[in-house]
Amino acid sequence: MREASFYEKGEEKKVHCTLCRHHCVVADDRRGICGVRMNKDGTLYTLVYGVPCSYHVDPIEKKPLYHFFPGSKAFSIATAGCNFRCKHCQNHEISQLPLGAGQIMGEKMEPSEAVGLAEKAGCKSISYTYTEPTMFYEYAFDIAQLAKEKGIFNNFVTNGYIEEEPLRAIRPFLDAANIDLKGFNDEFYRKICGAELSKVLDTIQLYKSLGIWIELTTLVIPGYNDKEEELRGIARFIKESLGAETPWHVSAFYPTYKLLDAERTPVGTIERAREIGIEEGLRYVYAGNIPGLAGEHTYCAICKNAVIKRYGYEIKEYHIKGGACTFCGATIDGIGL
Repeated sequence: MREASFYEKGEEKKVHCTLCRHHCVVADDRRGICGVRMNKDGTLYTLVYGVPCSYHVDPIEKKPLYHFFPGSKAFSIATAGCNFRCKHCQNHEISQLPLGAGQIMGEKMEPSEAVGLAEKAGCKSISYTYTEPTMFYEYAFDIAQLAKEKGIFNNFVTNGYIEEEPLRAIRPFLDAANIDLKGFNDEFYRKICGAELSKVLDTIQLYKSLGIWIELTTLVIPGYNDKEEELRGIARFIKESLGAETPWHVSAFYPTYKLLDAERTPVGTIERAREIGIEEGLRYVYAGNIPGLAGEHTYCAICKNAVIKRYGYEIKEYHIKGGACTFCGATIDGIGL
């Protein structure tokens, strides 16, 4: 165990965690909502420092980040634990394990070892992903700082519930993030995810204001968050609050974990969601989880030519040079294009 960052000591050995927007008040010998931050005798500890439960080398497109060094490799790393309770979590075996079994799984790996593995694999960046990176903040912070010294970039794949102070603290080392905007209905967030929509929206706007490159992902679930007015609301929020240059990924759902009553997302629903984003003025809207759709490609907002053609996570054609479309010279937004 290692003492956690961002908490306040209270009376009767209670602690107030200020790492994420849940603001747990944790009694002695108890854990917070995440299951991986524990109060022992009035001191809050992280239980997952240096014990990743999963690490792999992935294409950056898998995050998905399409405008952040496209075609590069990312060293992906995660520990157990999450501060959400998503009924459709695709990684519930590791994200929810500390809650159900109380176990912390993983193997020992110092931050320097993680950076060394990323270097050896020729990774352009390190992705803190699979579970919620906020929950292994101290570990991610130390890795990110070392990575930056080695010229390796860092990105979060996150649910967008980190508090302002810790995000500002890690900002010098954090270059990009893919943030889940799981819906545009607070009831959906509360019942399906165990969180509040307004707090996610605040965090997303904070990322933007800090100059971190962001892309948003919405998993479209039939009967839950697939109404046209809700999808249009997301697109308008992106355009008005973040800017038309912010990529939006609309992905297909398949039944998993506790959300087994919903059907797989029809191709037509994903295509319509993408159309809505474009109608609302977004420059880059992507169809995810269904390889072979035209919505996988990146199109120039000016000449409309496909400047990056993809199939799944693989780039087939690339027509960007110096961050500009090779067909018309218009700027293609992003980092490392």
